[in-house]
Amino acid sequence: MARRITHGKFYPLGATLTPEGVNFALYSQAATGVELLLFDSPDGEPTDIIELRDRQRWIWHVFVEGIKAGQLYGYRVHGPCDPARGLRFNPAKLLMDPYAKALTGKFRNQGNCLLGYDPGAPEKDLSQDTRDNARQVPKSIVVDDAFDWRGARTPDIPLEKLVIYEVHLKGFTAHPSSNATRPGTYHGFIEKIPHLVSLGINAVELLPIHEFYIEDLLTDRGLTNYWGYNTIGFFAPESSYAAGTEPGCQVAEFKSLVRELHRAGIEVILDVVYNHTGEGSELGPTICLRGIDNPTYYSLSGPPEEPGRYYQNPTGCGNAINVASPATIRLIMDSLRYWAQVMHVDGFRFDLASVLGRDRGEYRKTGTFFDAVSQDPVLSRVKLIAEPWDLGTYEVGNFPVDWSEWNGRFRDSARRFIKGDAGTLPELGARITGSADLYRLDGRSPSNSINFVTCHDGFTLNDLVSYNDKHNHANGEDNRDGTNDNRSWNCGQLQRELRRRRPHGSAGH
Repeated sequence: MARRITHGKFYPLGATLTPEGVNFALYSQAATGVELLLFDSPDGEPTDIIELRDRQRWIWHVFVEGIKAGQLYGYRVHGPCDPARGLRFNPAKLLMDPYAKALTGKFRNQGNCLLGYDPGAPEKDLSQDTRDNARQVPKSIVVDDAFDWRGARTPDIPLEKLVIYEVHLKGFTAHPSSNATRPGTYHGFIEKIPHLVSLGINAVELLPIHEFYIEDLLTDRGLTNYWGYNTIGFFAPESSYAAGTEPGCQVAEFKSLVRELHRAGIEVILDVVYNHTGEGSELGPTICLRGIDNPTYYSLSGPPEEPGRYYQNPTGCGNAINVASPATIRLIMDSLRYWAQVMHVDGFRFDLASVLGRDRGEYRKTGTFFDAVSQDPVLSRVKLIAEPWDLGTYEVGNFPVDWSEWNGRFRDSARRFIKGDAGTLPELGARITGSADLYRLDGRSPSNSINFVTCHDGFTLNDLVSYNDKHNHANGEDNRDGTNDNRSWNCGQLQRELRRRRPHGSAGH
């Protein structure tokens, strides 16, 4: 049956559901053509291939009548293949919508189907792979935003009263000891909310729950990306954490988790990765932004004869998002507002947040992204927490007035004191009393310092008092990963010795 197609609108971006159908809008300045593909099943052939003939403000758009929530779709984007200049268009590769609110599953590079180039070619990424991968890749899903929140509201806890529990959504209940009936899922997490209440915390900081890509290097070695710091979907909850099997159910499951946490008086902070994406370097997969408008979304570099071939990499993850681009800023801002307004989260912890403040390579607290956040009527009111460093800069105490920060100086001074280093008490006192040297003179207060001793990076609290040096052997990296500067102490050996020497029957602490 032929579908009725009309011009549609350039805004909002993404797939917008209406009673009459769905408006599709995709930004690409450098593309020469865009096709929308509709699917009835995740691994089937497209039922419709619709050419987007209207473009306004570099946004390609179309309205398709009669389709509903649950519709599967993807894009083919046409344009020049000139990788030396940063143009990596390849219409053979089906692309996810950057604004997709859910995906049908995980991207897998089976048979190198995700690569836009031929890995066997002499110059690899300068070539083009023309194999069609439409049946193999996950599809974007049209989502209905409606949800019954049952009157649940944010606890709206002041910064100075926050007790934050950093937690991995899957890992919290994945082990059988959790006794969760649906372990490792959004619903499994809900089952353990009474445990969180008993701990006395009033906020959870969820390690990344945006849809992420598992790097080919890990997959080839039979490993996985457990932490999830490799985002490909800035609007989509991670599909593998869903308890249900219906495509898109992860959206309602995540909303249910937020609702139940709020009803228990616990706020939800998301650890978000906007500094890079899972597409990696020029040898990575073509999943989304690379194939839609590579020079717009990524910071590129290269010699004069190949000015856009390579990716700037202050993240150490293969690429960096181009925050000098208005379209990229809009993508990030739209994503943040979506999670705050539609998904009802209370705040964000930004991974490698200093990357978002880079202007022509240098960090600036007056960067475009920070200015955009400070002027936004929604985001300027939520909790904003920076990881204030990246591979090339350490900016603790140097973020804008709206921002709190992971205080790495508190962490380091506390560890030195616990370890017994000489002369550490004065600095520890300064950190415990609010780090006035960092936060007193720029409009912020001691509550803008997020004080912590351990986190997901490096040693656990048990490791901190059990090892003098790191022992990362089980993950196959030959103990090369992670920092060598842990300020740890094997006081466990001392404790065992004291217990061995203590007379039988004596009391002690």
